[in-house]
Amino acid sequence: MARKKVTIVGAGNVGGTTAMRLAQRGYADIVLYDIVDGMPQGKALDLLEAAPIEGYDCSIIGTNNYADTANSDIVVFTSGAPRKPGMSRDDLLAINRTIVEENVDKIVRTSPNTVLLMVNNPLDAMAHLAFKRSGFPRSRVLGQAGILDTARFRTFLATELGVSFKDVQAYVLGGHGDDMVPVLSYTTVGGVPVAKLIAPDRLEAIVTRTRKGGQEIVDLLKTGSAFYAPSAGVAEMVDAILLDRKRILPCSAYLDGEYGIRDLFVGVPVVLGAGGVERVIEIELTVDERAALERTANSVRTLVRALGM
Repeated sequence: MARKKVTIVGAGNVGGTTAMRLAQRGYADIVLYDIVDGMPQGKALDLLEAAPIEGYDCSIIGTNNYADTANSDIVVFTSGAPRKPGMSRDDLLAINRTIVEENVDKIVRTSPNTVLLMVNNPLDAMAHLAFKRSGFPRSRVLGQAGILDTARFRTFLATELGVSFKDVQAYVLGGHGDDMVPVLSYTTVGGVPVAKLIAPDRLEAIVTRTRKGGQEIVDLLKTGSAFYAPSAGVAEMVDAILLDRKRILPCSAYLDGEYGIRDLFVGVPVVLGAGGVERVIEIELTVDERAALERTANSVRTLVRALGM
C-alpha cells in the first residue's frame, strides 16, 4: 500500500521538528516547503541521511515549489512570524494574515482534498481565516493548540505531585490565548480528582502558568518560541488522522452551535479520524467553566472581526 503524503508548510523550528517526528514514524512521505531557498532542501536532506540510522524508508524532500506538494493527504501549516518577547499571539494577526491567505490559495489548487492542520498564531483566528479562504468543509480544517496547552497543564500537575505524566488526564479548552480554560472538573490524577490532591492556591498558580506557558518559553529563549512540544502535538493529530484512530483530542475546531458557540474556531474535544474532525464532543461544564469558555470565545471573535470576517 502506498504511503500517505504529508506536506509541512514552513521549515522553521516547528516545521523541521515536525518533519523529524513524522519521518521517525515511517508511515508517510514528507514534503518540507518554504520560500527560503535551500533551507527546506537542506533540512530534508539531513533528515534523509538519518534514515539508515533510524530505520525509516519514507521519502523526504524539501522544496520552494508548491507543485511538489500536490495531492497531499495532510498539509501542516506552520509558516508565520514567531512571537518575540513582549508580543502577544494577537500581535501576530496582521503579519500572519497575508502569509495564510497566499499559501492557502496555493494549497487549495495543489491539494484540493487535503486536511489542513493550522499551527501558526493567533491560532484560532488563523484557522478561521484558512477555513473561510479555502472553502473546505469544516471537518478538513482544524488547529493544533488544545493538545499543546493540555500537555503543558499535565506537565505542571505531574511535576507538582511527583507522578508520571501519563497518569494525569486533563482538558484545556477555549482559544489558544491567555484566557484558555483548563477544565478542572475533568482533571484527574490516576482517576482521583485533582482538587483532592492539590491545594486551591497551588492549583490556581498551575492554571496561571499553563495560560502563560508559551510566553514563559518565549521569554527564556528570547529569539524564538516553543517547537518541541508543538511538533509533538501535531504528530499526535497526524497519527489520529492518517491511521484513522478515532482519538478524542482537544483541537481548535469550527463550532456551529456546539457549546452555544456559532461560526467560530474554539478548542474543544473532537473525534479525530480519517475524515479529519469527525465530530465534536460536548462535555458537561460547570457554570464557571462555561462562562470562561464564553469569555475565551469572545476573545477569538474579536480577532476574527479584526480580520473583517
